[in-house]
Amino acid sequence: MKTAARFFEERQDQSEVKARIVAKYFAAWANVILPSVIRHDSRLAYVDLYAGPGRYKDGSASTPLMVLEKAISDSKLSKYLVALFNDVNSQNTSTLQAEIDKLPGIENLAYKPTVSCNAVNEDAEKYFSETRLVPSFTFIDPWGYKGLSLKIVNGVIKDWGCDCVFFFNYNRINAGISNDAVEEHMASLFGPDRARKLRERVAGASPTMRESMILEEMTQAIKEMGGTFVLPFRFKNPSGRPTHHLIFVSKNFRGYSIMKEIMTKESSTEDQGVPSFTYSPADASMPLLFSLQQPLSALRTSLLDNFAGRELTTVQIYEAHSVDRPFIMKNYKEVLRQMEEDGVIEVRSLKTGRRPKGSFADHLIVRFPKEGGNG
Repeated sequence: MKTAARFFEERQDQSEVKARIVAKYFAAWANVILPSVIRHDSRLAYVDLYAGPGRYKDGSASTPLMVLEKAISDSKLSKYLVALFNDVNSQNTSTLQAEIDKLPGIENLAYKPTVSCNAVNEDAEKYFSETRLVPSFTFIDPWGYKGLSLKIVNGVIKDWGCDCVFFFNYNRINAGISNDAVEEHMASLFGPDRARKLRERVAGASPTMRESMILEEMTQAIKEMGGTFVLPFRFKNPSGRPTHHLIFVSKNFRGYSIMKEIMTKESSTEDQGVPSFTYSPADASMPLLFSLQQPLSALRTSLLDNFAGRELTTVQIYEAHSVDRPFIMKNYKEVLRQMEEDGVIEVRSLKTGRRPKGSFADHLIVRFPKEGGNG
């Protein structure tokens, strides 16, 4: 098994996908947050608690340098970004600092990036719980699970404009659930009662059910503490077995919707345009194995059942229905367009002018029949 140090020796496909997801969301998040930051002459922050050395041995940049390069290239962002990088390994922080110092244009950032070497422990939990944060996007990427806790996640998302992505090492956590030696870590991650009950439930469960149970409990634990929107992205190894997840947490639907679109583009496969939210070398090479479920038919039925007799705009439908479901806006518009063609729904617009053929705009108002999908 690779150690954390060896992880940075080469950038595998999965690491590249993970870095792209985080860097893309940071850029989109910053664009949304910046206008408010500028109006209030405030700041926004990128926080990476397990930053690593900055580059892989092949020379490719990891997430910290990708984020800084984005900030350097953006004249507005460069004036307001505060970047905080931490790692428990002093060799990593020393290397990262050297790599940051070599970045072309790094002197153009108004705030010099801070690199620290600290363990992520109870002191970190206390700091983030008690400190009022500026709008921040936090990345928590531990090699295993030590240092990752509900208190840390809650602390970094509690304030306005604060979102988080964390690395959920399913292989290690799956083994840890039933291991007495790491009971304390599991309690920090899931909460003591939830961890104990989960341990009982997964005993004897199939691998597929075990993964579903563990991920469901993690999601529910985050939601109970205030993380309204939770979006997991699964990674599989070349044999098709799940290895880890990247879990996004936000209190804002707009952030959730943006991340959904980003993760959609990084998914290996889709079925009828519905993303799998999974990256797998096996899925990428065998896409026909995924396309069996006909999910748009299920979406059509669900919309009729959920909104029977109601009238909503396209955007209202998407916001009310898409949370904790794999569908993106494109899927909703496609299904609604088909339902309109079939005469199942009534569609009207408050705007004048003709609609382009085949279009389904955000502002259109949809009236659903009273009988629902089973009527």
